[in-house]
Amino acid sequence: MAYAYSPGLKVLKSTVLRRNRRLPIKGQTLVKIGDKVGAEQVVLKTELPGKADVVNVMSLLGCQPHEVKQFMVKPIGDHVEKGELLAMRAAFFGLFKTRIESPMSGTIESVSDVSGQVVMRGAPVPVDVKAYIDGKVVEADEGEHVTVEVTGSFIQGIFGVGGETYGRIVMASSDPSGILDENSFTEDMKGAVVVGGSLITYDGLQKAIEAGVNAVVVGGFDDADLKKFLGFDLGVAITGHEELGLTLVLTEGFGQIPMADKTFALLKECEGKNASVNGATQIRAGVMRPEIIVARDEEASMSENEAKLILDIGTRVRVIREPYFGMFGTVTALPAELTKLPTESLARVLDLKFDDGTVATVPRANVEIMATEKDDTAEN
Repeated sequence: MAYAYSPGLKVLKSTVLRRNRRLPIKGQTLVKIGDKVGAEQVVLKTELPGKADVVNVMSLLGCQPHEVKQFMVKPIGDHVEKGELLAMRAAFFGLFKTRIESPMSGTIESVSDVSGQVVMRGAPVPVDVKAYIDGKVVEADEGEHVTVEVTGSFIQGIFGVGGETYGRIVMASSDPSGILDENSFTEDMKGAVVVGGSLITYDGLQKAIEAGVNAVVVGGFDDADLKKFLGFDLGVAITGHEELGLTLVLTEGFGQIPMADKTFALLKECEGKNASVNGATQIRAGVMRPEIIVARDEEASMSENEAKLILDIGTRVRVIREPYFGMFGTVTALPAELTKLPTESLARVLDLKFDDGTVATVPRANVEIMATEKDDTAEN
């Protein structure tokens, strides 16, 4: 029979993962192939050019553009402190002097004979790139990028905000349906990745930030609270660059939705271990999902179907649209012919047996594969 391919949400106990770490501009590589690295270890570094400021010396001195250089107190390339004399012009035999002080601390980058302007450049901005995951360096390009590989547990979420972070896993809920509120967080959770159940309240999220929690992983979050938390409507965008005080990962969606049993069980199994978390999410083309990675010692294996995320009889899936949104089931049939939907459109469908024993026929586009066993190398 023909196979169908579908988007997959991975919840893997053991898989091989690779993460590429890259500098925005050429810099320095601090590790070599074969080195073991920690998630918070700096593996690349560089410096971005500092902020530039333009001083219209010609206008301030009342001179011609080509005369500006002769009135400069310091030459191009010299460092000047904020408030230090930058240029000076004397008139009437030195009785009157026009002084220009530097508006910033920085280096004199250029003096234009055409515009009469002086360009000041601030101190360079250091950029450090961390390994992000505990693993081994398998690729290293001098001054540009390195690739780190790890064998570990891998959990993808539905939605997240906030960037990369790292910390030990702490279970704050005893079951997948638990709710995290302001009483769920304590001072000893500072720097931790806190796992909840079906929901975290807005007050709970604020308390987590106050307690110094690095990340919260939970089933759901109210969309109105998300807008309040961010301070704006998110819309369709790439998340992960927000500076919110922590990273938030939703494993199921918006609203109060119990975390999937297998996801919760795997996180509970990893309690006390260190996890790398990234809330970066892109919903449309080039889908990017938030993730939790926990390094493990055992070797990973794979199956061909799981590696390719093939939709087949017996495949475990989750419905991602109404009226069965969030329900889990197993594929029992994949009819080859097109089926007319209630909307009068034609689409390929599949038959599902849900965990509660009920059955339904849904469009194949309305499900995503739940890869819950061992998988092959996943690169990013």
